[in-house]
Amino acid sequence: MATEITLVLLNAQSADGTVRKQAEENLKQFQEQNLAGFLLSLAGELSSDEKPVDSRKLAGLILKNALDAKEQHRKFELVQRWLSLDVSVKGQIKTCLLQTLSSPVPDARSTASQVIAKVAGIELPQKQWPELIVSLLGNIHMVPVHVKQATLETLGYLCEEVSPDVVEQDQVNKILTAVVQGMNASEGNNEVRLAATRALYNALGFAQANFTNDMERDYIMRVVCEATLSPEVKIRQAAYECLVSISSTYYEKLAPYIQEIFNITAKAVREDEEAVALQAMEFWSSICDEEIDILEEYGGDFNVADSDIPCFYFIKQALPALVPMLLETLLKQEEDQDQDEGAWNLAMAGGTCLGLVARTVGDDIVPLVMPFIQKHISEPDWRQREAATYAFGSILEGPSPDKLTPIVNVALNFMLTALTKDPNNHVKDTTAWTLGRIFEFLHGSTMETPIINNSNCQQIITVLLQSLNDVPNVAEKACGALYFLAQGFEDVGSSSPLTLYFQEIVQALLSVSHREDAGESRLRTAAYETLNEVVRCSTEETAAMVMQLVPVIMMELHNTLEAQVQKLVSDEREKQNELQGLLCGCLQVIIQKLGTAEPTKHAFMQYADQIMNLFLRVFACRSATVHEEAMLAIGALAYAAGPDFAKYMSEFYKYVEMGLQNYEEYQVCAVTVGVVGDICRALEDKVMPYCDGIMTHLLKDLSSNLLHRSVKPPIFSCFGDIALAIGENFEKYLSYAMPMLQSAAELSAHTSGADDEMIEYTNLLRNGILEAYSGIFQGFKNSPKTQLLIPYAPHILQFLDSIYMEKDMDDVVMKTAIGVLGDLADTLGSNAAALIQQSMSSKDFLNECLTSEDHLIKESAEWAQLAIHRAISV
Repeated sequence: MATEITLVLLNAQSADGTVRKQAEENLKQFQEQNLAGFLLSLAGELSSDEKPVDSRKLAGLILKNALDAKEQHRKFELVQRWLSLDVSVKGQIKTCLLQTLSSPVPDARSTASQVIAKVAGIELPQKQWPELIVSLLGNIHMVPVHVKQATLETLGYLCEEVSPDVVEQDQVNKILTAVVQGMNASEGNNEVRLAATRALYNALGFAQANFTNDMERDYIMRVVCEATLSPEVKIRQAAYECLVSISSTYYEKLAPYIQEIFNITAKAVREDEEAVALQAMEFWSSICDEEIDILEEYGGDFNVADSDIPCFYFIKQALPALVPMLLETLLKQEEDQDQDEGAWNLAMAGGTCLGLVARTVGDDIVPLVMPFIQKHISEPDWRQREAATYAFGSILEGPSPDKLTPIVNVALNFMLTALTKDPNNHVKDTTAWTLGRIFEFLHGSTMETPIINNSNCQQIITVLLQSLNDVPNVAEKACGALYFLAQGFEDVGSSSPLTLYFQEIVQALLSVSHREDAGESRLRTAAYETLNEVVRCSTEETAAMVMQLVPVIMMELHNTLEAQVQKLVSDEREKQNELQGLLCGCLQVIIQKLGTAEPTKHAFMQYADQIMNLFLRVFACRSATVHEEAMLAIGALAYAAGPDFAKYMSEFYKYVEMGLQNYEEYQVCAVTVGVVGDICRALEDKVMPYCDGIMTHLLKDLSSNLLHRSVKPPIFSCFGDIALAIGENFEKYLSYAMPMLQSAAELSAHTSGADDEMIEYTNLLRNGILEAYSGIFQGFKNSPKTQLLIPYAPHILQFLDSIYMEKDMDDVVMKTAIGVLGDLADTLGSNAAALIQQSMSSKDFLNECLTSEDHLIKESAEWAQLAIHRAISV
């Protein structure tokens, strides 16, 4: 097989399906029968300059995929598999890979770079292959230019794969020196300079120490800024990508360079090719993101002196020059950008950046943008009218309502006229979008001066409903405006100005969903999302009209099911699936609206059997997206039906099992876990007959490596829901559930060295575990079987103490944790008194929660204090 590998690799890329399939089968067999031989022959293929380029590229790709995978569990298996290979085999493979870097064939070099980085990602953390970086750095001084280029590319990939803490600072310095020298203007070869610039992008995370040293930082910044002026467009783009990364990673070090950066970015935005100009603009968007985050973090805290806030106000200082530069870009629209969903160009990036600037500086932006709007809003050229409208829409989030409301009051009429009368589609599209932004940010019960009143409400609705008949992209934006219009009336109490138009709006949105072209510009989806919002925010006055909507939506869903029976072509089936998802979502909102309010509940529940029957039919013609929406809607129905939901369980249960076993589409699994919780709350002890099956699946899910980690916290919460529902009958699951909870608790107690994402996940996990404990304690309360829980109390208290000591729990976890302390005291009483008194949680943690500013935490703590007091004083 090893001798024929070239032919097999070429056949695996054959246009003939049969030949291709046979070759893939051969490769698979070779790998299974002799992994070491397989990997060696791939490495040999990649490194041999006699072999064809196509077989070499594929050999490298298969080699790379043998070292890494997207799913965590598979990646772990592959890493272990590589580490357990014979040392001499690995040595030969690595020699082949390093040799390939000097191949004259660019594709082979590039592939080898990526594979070397993957091997380094596995071995360097294990303190293996220590000579790698030394030998790569030795290549940098090699005579053939292509070797230098390939080596820099490899160093870039290596920095992407390996975390900074596994490389010694001395080696980091040498890597950075090599990379920055390769970027230098004196480097005559553009390929080398480009590889070096891209490598720096990946190496920036390693440069912490170097950025604290003024001289080194000055040198790096000078070289990056010089590279933005290279005659080669790809180098300029890569250099700006480095600047964007520096702006977020080293924001606090930028002050000495910001003026120079403004000069070069402004020139690039005005004069350079679009790919470069977009990155130059992205630098300022990135600075906005940093400053918005800093000001949000410190914004609410008036105890912080201004000098202590680590914000340099770069955007505020640059405003007088930055805003005109951004406004200029708005005039560079493309003819067809509204039709193309993935469109991104200079004008769109400029508007996005302008919006971020408005959020960063607030009121200060308004006087700088208003003259531009006033100058261009009525010009004969559509580009000027559209740019003025886009500028206005972009600055509506950030400045205060006091500053914007007077302007909006003047502009509103103008906008409504433009939406119906402007001859240009682009202008109408942006006008509808801007109206949506006005309603989103300046309309609602919290506003002191409402911009919508009885005198203009009718005109607004008339214009928006008329625009629903416009071309799909304009109609979609009009749906968005109606959505925010409805949302703003959510808290008005019993009478909403929309009540008069409710029937008309619902009718119009249903008509839109039936348009022939509703598949374009997401129009059908937008129409249903808006319908749902209009229903969700409606008041009691329109309840009867919402009730009339029930049979209409049920009929629509019925029709999609009938259409599916006729075995549609896959494209049509896809459409039907999407429509079913939207209709299930709509029914969910209606169920939540009518099924939970006393005046309508009884009348609505007459439909429950038919609705449930439709949902079960949706499951029967199984498709993942529908599954999820139908599952959510059933959760709402269970909540509304309460104990009566039991009659559907025998039919529905098999779909619950399917959902809990759906590892592939883990969102479906997560939603199903949530619905199990809804069912437990609805049925209480009537859920008993199904608990063995449900618990078996949940325990299986927890021990599976295949299931996405995000589903695990809700599964733990679900244990709590089940225990609350069936009380002391949970006894038979304790010996399974408690060890699972304990081992997860130990994992989640300590987070030292974790990044933000990991800490966020750990807090979700802690909360799930705590909700399980809480449900179990509450479920066993007042039962003679409470003593079964006593053996678990020391571990639970220790868990509470250790997460208190870690000092990184969020408010949600804090509230649940102090609640668990109360539940434990409340259920176990004097049996746990001594343990509680020894724990840190009952003293320091409790006191901290009692003085919390968050009233929910404080309330929980006061209850826990009372429960502890009762337990101890018995």
